[in-house]
Amino acid sequence: MTTVSNPSPNFGPTSNPVDQNAFSDPNDRPLAAWRRDPERWLGARVSRGTSVNTSLAGLVAAILTTIFFVSLAFTPPTTVGDMLLNRGPTQYAAVFLGFWCVVILLAKRRKLAIQRQALKHAVIPDNHEFKLTPETATVISRRVHELADDPDQFLVLNRILVAMRSLENLGRMEEVDKVLRSIADRDESAQSTSFGMLSGFLWAIPVLGFIGTVLGLAAAIGNFGAVLEAEKDIDQIVQRLKEVTGGLSTAFETTLVALLIALVLQLWISSQRKSEEEFLDDCQEYCLKQILSRMRSGKDLEPPVPPAAIGGDSRGNSVRDAAVDPRRAAAVDPRRTAAATGSASVQ
Repeated sequence: MTTVSNPSPNFGPTSNPVDQNAFSDPNDRPLAAWRRDPERWLGARVSRGTSVNTSLAGLVAAILTTIFFVSLAFTPPTTVGDMLLNRGPTQYAAVFLGFWCVVILLAKRRKLAIQRQALKHAVIPDNHEFKLTPETATVISRRVHELADDPDQFLVLNRILVAMRSLENLGRMEEVDKVLRSIADRDESAQSTSFGMLSGFLWAIPVLGFIGTVLGLAAAIGNFGAVLEAEKDIDQIVQRLKEVTGGLSTAFETTLVALLIALVLQLWISSQRKSEEEFLDDCQEYCLKQILSRMRSGKDLEPPVPPAAIGGDSRGNSVRDAAVDPRRAAAVDPRRTAAATGSASVQ
């Protein structure tokens, strides 16, 4: 099988061409993830794709929660401050989980913006004559490494790299589509898993509010029973009933705060999930345009067989046609004229 020679790669002005020797330092490449990922800013290991290190996010959330409540304690008294500071421990837990979700969502939003940068760079030369074959797969792999300091951290680049390695090792074009589909399914599963912790927090926050409600109601009922037993004077009973209403306020305000936090987070999580699903769809479209549309099978790479190679003459008449018509056989090979004529006379 002979291969079709591809022109020299030209990635075009819109694809941000990268010279192979222009970036000797990996950190200077267009998709240098180290200088953009928030987890690297904090010295942690970078999670792949849009996944977030939940332990690191929890530590940041604990710091933010402490700063938030300390700031409330030193500010002039307000209704909101009183609702958050003086309504039991469930308020602190609900606010902490809320900050934890916020930190995760902000990190996921930043990571998604980094991932989308890869879609702006072409990996296939901007030349319609370029065809992807097992022999030209190395051009694509080299281009990917020229773009990113760590291509495995970018979902779409990782898909292309794995597909090109498979093409180089196996040499079968039909495997490329299977590899891309398999990795796409894995990325969708990882994307869904990355929201698992957020879903758990979103469930726990209203539960904390209901726990605060139960604690507040229990305190109110207990105080009311103590008032009826200890006090006989109506005025004193009325005065003590004010303490009972404090438990009722705790019961309802803890639920109010928890439901408000859960509502905001639910809307934010839905928006983030939609954005990530759209990004995965864009990755599939990118691979379709950049890889699958440029593939050429091995049969397409074989040159056309000349008529003489299959026993035909210069006019394209094959031996099969000559066998059907003896006169064509004579045209193809004059030495067959006598045999063809003799055969006709015998018949």
